Amino acid sequence: MLKDQNKYSVLVIEDNEGDLALIEDYLMDKIAVPDIVRARNLREAKLALRDQGPSFQVVLLDLSLPDKSGEELLNEMNALCRDIPLIVLTGYSNTPFSIRALSIGASDYLVKDDLTAASLYKSIVYSIERKRITLELKDSEKRYSDLFHLSPQPMWVEDLKTLQFLNVNAAAVEGYGYSAEEFLSMSILDIIPPEDITTVREAFCASGQSQGLHRHGIFGIRKKNGDIIKVDIQSNVISFRGKPARVVLSNDVTERISYIRAIEQQNKRLREIAWAQSHLVRAPLTRMMGVIELLRNFNHLDIDREQLMDSLMDSAVELDELIREISRKTERIEVNSDHES
Repeated sequence: MLKDQNKYSVLVIEDNEGDLALIEDYLMDKIAVPDIVRARNLREAKLALRDQGPSFQVVLLDLSLPDKSGEELLNEMNALCRDIPLIVLTGYSNTPFSIRALSIGASDYLVKDDLTAASLYKSIVYSIERKRITLELKDSEKRYSDLFHLSPQPMWVEDLKTLQFLNVNAAAVEGYGYSAEEFLSMSILDIIPPEDITTVREAFCASGQSQGLHRHGIFGIRKKNGDIIKVDIQSNVISFRGKPARVVLSNDVTERISYIRAIEQQNKRLREIAWAQSHLVRAPLTRMMGVIELLRNFNHLDIDREQLMDSLMDSAVELDELIREISRKTERIEVNSDHES
């Protein structure tokens, strides 16, 4: 049978020479070139971990050492090994303690009398892979936690059914004024204005059955000081501490909406000005053009010159007032624009 050609660096903590020799034989039976470091007590194990700790892929631990044994030894070794799989080797079959050992942090619990080269090799390979996956999960969870808590945008996790807050980030606490404890005692409906509650409930319920990013639209949120802001809500369904939940990202769009409304008001005023220019201004201008034409042919018409001049002046005054009104409207648009910017 072919031996495993991968390199395995193994720390064996065992004070019994016979058991140590047997373990080494089992390792060499399945692994081509095992790198075995021996420690006969806890003191030597500490030195080995201090000097070569990062290089070890697995630690095999006998629970009966001259300087410490049992659960006390296991606790201390588990703290020392940290990210290294720790496999317990013992001469005693004790089911309750084996379960206890696994709960403390041991990767596996093997009885020496039942040990074979195959079972030891399998335990080592499985323990290394299990630890690798566990570390990747921890790293993934840390990245998620960092993205959540360090995000400059308010974020929270809420229960999928009750909409109760399960977690909030610092940006939500700072932006909305509620403490983390206050958030966790409320649901999202407690900070939504009454007029938006039905819409929010329907939007969230509609997205609760499917994975993926959901855009829920723009709703109002009431801050602790009573201010109402408009936010654009997006969410994704996740599992949080074993519960179906939703992680929500909130983007404050209050200023954007105010800006859009200001632009709409300005466009309305501009349309009014354009209509005045195209309709109101044309009336006195047309009358003035008619009077001028009459004055050109004055000698051939039976018309009172003073009456024509009065009509011309009236039209000029009306045109002047219209131009002034347009100018005032234009100035108001510029003032409002400067104020809003």
